[in-house]
Amino acid sequence: MPAYHSAFNEEKDLRSVGSMALLPIKTRVRGPAPIADPDTEDIIDEALNLFRANVLFRNFEIKGDADRVLIYLILYITECLGKLTKNPSLREAEKILGTLALGNFAIPGDATFPLNALYAAPSSKADADLLRQYVTQLRQELAVRLPNRIYDNDKPGKWWMCFQKRKFMNKSL
Repeated sequence: MPAYHSAFNEEKDLRSVGSMALLPIKTRVRGPAPIADPDTEDIIDEALNLFRANVLFRNFEIKGDADRVLIYLILYITECLGKLTKNPSLREAEKILGTLALGNFAIPGDATFPLNALYAAPSSKADADLLRQYVTQLRQELAVRLPNRIYDNDKPGKWWMCFQKRKFMNKSL
């Protein structure tokens, strides 16, 4: 069974920075991403929906810049789940993920970014700043949505429990 690719690869006229597409997202977090229609699925919804299917693939054929955003978000979800292994309450999880989203992290082109072979470095300092703002916006929005996906009434739900048995890498992005 092949890995799932982003539906946003089909969209034309998307701006890319550091080989990551600047995709519209449904968010209240300020940043450079265009605002998505609230009735449609955005890249964060797509990453959350495809996480379970794509997380186990070692090889992933990249078909566009939206796939690179999807890969980044899947790896970031993995990092988030690694931070929640002690089963904190919903509120504690929101605080942990909010702090992680704003913490220091590498972007494509940085020496410490683990997937530099798959991503082009930003072409200028302005593009690097834009990419950092975009990735921060994605991380903050994911920090808001992920706890609601994995918790049921302040306790980890089925979505989370299926990953509890697996050991996640705790590498930082």
